[in-house]
Amino acid sequence: MKLIGRTIEYERLNACMSEDTAQLVIVYGRRRVGKTFLINQYFNNRFAFKVTGIYGQNRKVQLQNFITELSLITGIRYKVPRDWMEAFGHLREYVGTLDRNEKQVLFFDEMPWMDTQKSDFLPAFEWFWNGFASALDHIVLVACGSATSWMDEKLANNKGGLFNRQTCKLFLEPFNLCEAEQYLLHRNIRWSRYEITECYMIMGGIPYYLSLLKPSKSFRQNIDDLFFSNRGELWDEFEHLYRTLFSNSDSYIKVVEALSKKTNGLTREEIASQTRIPAGGDLTKILNNLSLSGFVRLSRFYNNKKKNALYQLADYYTLFYFRYIKDRYGKDENYWSNSVDNPARRSWAGLTFEQVCKDHISQIKRKLGITGILSDEYSWFESEDEEEGRQGAQIDLLIDRRDHVVTLCEMKYSLGEYVINKEYDMNLRNKLEAFRIATNCKKTLQLLMITTYGVKPNKYSGLLTNQITLDDLFKSKE
Repeated sequence: MKLIGRTIEYERLNACMSEDTAQLVIVYGRRRVGKTFLINQYFNNRFAFKVTGIYGQNRKVQLQNFITELSLITGIRYKVPRDWMEAFGHLREYVGTLDRNEKQVLFFDEMPWMDTQKSDFLPAFEWFWNGFASALDHIVLVACGSATSWMDEKLANNKGGLFNRQTCKLFLEPFNLCEAEQYLLHRNIRWSRYEITECYMIMGGIPYYLSLLKPSKSFRQNIDDLFFSNRGELWDEFEHLYRTLFSNSDSYIKVVEALSKKTNGLTREEIASQTRIPAGGDLTKILNNLSLSGFVRLSRFYNNKKKNALYQLADYYTLFYFRYIKDRYGKDENYWSNSVDNPARRSWAGLTFEQVCKDHISQIKRKLGITGILSDEYSWFESEDEEEGRQGAQIDLLIDRRDHVVTLCEMKYSLGEYVINKEYDMNLRNKLEAFRIATNCKKTLQLLMITTYGVKPNKYSGLLTNQITLDDLFKSKE
C-alpha cells in the first residue's frame, strides 16, 4: 500500500542509512498511528532480525517469543533463555555472523511490552548495544513502541547507560487534514472537505481508524457502522487504547474523563479536585505521559500565568467516546445518520473544530504569511466580576507575534458562509477591549475568523483583519 505523508521521517531514515556508524533509531507515538507500517514499508519488510513484544505477557512468554523469532531466522533450535542477558547473548552471536558489507537492520517492535516487571530487559539491552552493537558500523537497530512514556523515559531521554546513545528519534504525529484527504482519495473515498473534517473530528488523523472506512458507504453510514452498530469495529477501542498504553490506566482514564467534560480545559488544581488524584508526583506523571502521547495539550495562558494554564483533551477519538459512545452504545445503530439536525451535535462540532484549528497552526500561519515570524500560541480568559462591572471573556487561541502583533482567533464551524450579526459584532468588540484592558497589551490587535466557508460580507464583517477557510487548513505544511 502507498505510504501517505511521512516525508520527513523518510528523510531522517535515509540519513541514518547513509551514515557509516551504527544507528539506534527510536520510533514512538500514539497507538494506531502507523509506526510499524512506516518501518515495514521503508525497509520493505527486510530485516536481519525482527521481534514484536506481546502485550500483557510475563517474562517467560516474552523470552519464548524472542528466541522463537531468532530460531526461525538462524535455523538453530535454541532453548528458552533463562533471562534477557542470555537471550541477547544469542542475538550477539548471530549478529556477529552477518555480512559487514551491507546494512543489517534489527527491528524491535513494541519494545515496552518486553520490559515486564523485574525482567531486567533494559540492562540486558544496554549491554547488547553499548558493549557490542554500537561498535558495528553496519548495524541499524530500530526500537519502536506505542507506550510513549516508556519510550521517552527509558530510551529517548534515558539518564543511565543509554544516555545520548540514540542517533535518531522519530515521533509520529497523526495525519493532518491534507494527509487524511490524500489517504482517503488513495482508497477511492471521495467526500467533501466538510465531511472529511467531521470525520477528522471523530477519528483524528489516525491511519488505522481511517483504514476502516469503506468506499462503498457514505460518511454517515461508516460512522454508524464503526461506532454505533452491534460489535462495530471501534465500539470497544477505548479500553484497549488506554490499557495497552499506560500502566495504572484507571487513573489516566479518570483524568481524560474529567477533561472531556470541560472542552475549554481544566487547570491542574481542578483536575486534582475532580479526579481526587493528589496534585503531586502521580498527577504530574500522568499529565506528562498524556501530553507526550498527544492525548492532552497544555494551553499556555497569555502573560505566562502558569496557575491559569489549561490542560485540554486533544485526542479526537477520546472526546468522541465520552460524548457519544460511552453511554449510547447499542441504543441506536443509526444514531449518526438520525442526528444530523441535533443541536447538541452542532455544539460538539463547533467546539471540536476549535481543536482542529489548534492542530493546524502551521497552515494558519502560512495563510497569514507569517511563517518566517517567530510566534507563540496562547489562550486567555477573564472571569466575570459584577462588583467591578467586568464582563467575562475568553479567547481560545491567540497568536503572539514577534512583529508586535497579536492575532486573536475566532473559530466557527457552519454549513455555509458565517454571518456576523449585531449581537456577535458587539461580543467581538467587547472581547477585544476586555483583552486589551486586562493584559495592558500595547501591541496591534488583529481579529482573525477561521470558518468552514468564509464570512458573509455585511456591515458587521469590517471588524475582521483576516479570514481563513477550510480549504486553507487542507494545505500541506510546506
